[in-house]
Amino acid sequence: MAVPYESTGRSRQKGRTRAALVAAAHELLAEGRSPTVEDAAEAAGISRTTAYRYFPNQRALLLAAYPEIQDDAGLLPADAPADPAARLALVMRAFVEFTQRWEPQLRAQLRLSLEPGAPQPVLRRGRAIRWIEEALAPLADTHPHVDVHGLAVAIRSATGIESLVWLTDIGGLDRAQAAAVLAGSAQAILRAALDPVT
Repeated sequence: MAVPYESTGRSRQKGRTRAALVAAAHELLAEGRSPTVEDAAEAAGISRTTAYRYFPNQRALLLAAYPEIQDDAGLLPADAPADPAARLALVMRAFVEFTQRWEPQLRAQLRLSLEPGAPQPVLRRGRAIRWIEEALAPLADTHPHVDVHGLAVAIRSATGIESLVWLTDIGGLDRAQAAAVLAGSAQAILRAALDPVT
């Protein structure tokens, strides 16, 4: 098994070089560009040869440019309320803010996730579902018949970068309107699960 270049010798310096390339990719994505390894190297003031030791191609660079957030971190504050709807509102506010803040990077990840047969980026690993499940956790006691995981998946399907792209690019909404629709969709799905039409 090949050892990543930055893991061999002078690891701190290599870590800084890699971080500089990723930071450059973030900036270029935020400008609306889809940076190549050469673009990131130029922006970071690093030689192309060196940059390719860290990222052999554009896909590897863009995958590394995924927004940084601790995977085990939740979106609820320490003093979160017990009411699932209020908890979900807090999580959705933070989730939508995260999505809008990192929209160019998330759009790049979305494009990568649609490439057939390629390894899936973090976008497809379900951390948002875990955040939503945490918001809905009290339902296990108050509504034990509700499938919390299934509900979280339904909410996530209507509230992530995919939905934001559709609302803005196809639906023609501005970012504030789109954020309101995403938050409203989450609450509507929750209400439907708790009060199903018979």
